[in-house]
Amino acid sequence: MAIFEHEYRVGLSDVGQSNKITNKATLRILENIAGMHSEAVGCGINSMDKTGISWIILGWKIKIISRPIYDEVLEVRTWARSFNRAISYRDYEVYDKSGNLMIIATSKWAVIDINSGRLAEITPEIINAYKCEEKHALEDDDDMKMKEPDEKEKTLEYTIMRRDIDINKHVHNLYYLDYANEALPEEIYKDAKFDNIEIMYKKQIKLGDEINCYYSKEEDKNIITIKSKDDKILHAIVELS
Repeated sequence: MAIFEHEYRVGLSDVGQSNKITNKATLRILENIAGMHSEAVGCGINSMDKTGISWIILGWKIKIISRPIYDEVLEVRTWARSFNRAISYRDYEVYDKSGNLMIIATSKWAVIDINSGRLAEITPEIINAYKCEEKHALEDDDDMKMKEPDEKEKTLEYTIMRRDIDINKHVHNLYYLDYANEALPEEIYKDAKFDNIEIMYKKQIKLGDEINCYYSKEEDKNIITIKSKDDKILHAIVELS
């Protein structure tokens, strides 16, 4: 089962005011098929009691070629592209029913021990369960390392709420995109589609934490830096273009 496939019908909650799929819905669809693939090979959430591990996302890189609309049926594909003892890369392709490529993406993952909360080794047993497919969805699928901009403006302060927390007891990765959208200046947000999304997660955020979000612009890239209230901890960088 090197390439895992799933049919998905775009729902009302997946589209925005233009009747086209939102960036958050895109991330959610990709994350969900990754979870389905892991469940199918015995390394998913429902196997945590047996395996003692859980996957965490370290980064996304997504390119939206054409945006699906409400009620459109999609063919979503994912595969584990590569592994080492600490990191896994997973790629994605989304097609419409006519076979047109709509979305391509890559993601970077690690494994944590669910008891200690620390990073764990990706064992040969895990690697063998997925059966790697050495196919690259994106040509420029670099290591997804991003640099914090030197010049930036604080545009949002936020305190983490219960609704933000996921099964791993920290902020769910999709909410970082929400924080980034809220931190964008209105004149940027209202006119932009942002068909290219890149997110680097650095340090988890937990319930009750206070964060600052900073905005900066570099050429066509809108960069949101998410930090702790005292600015000592870099939690994530989100790049939209």
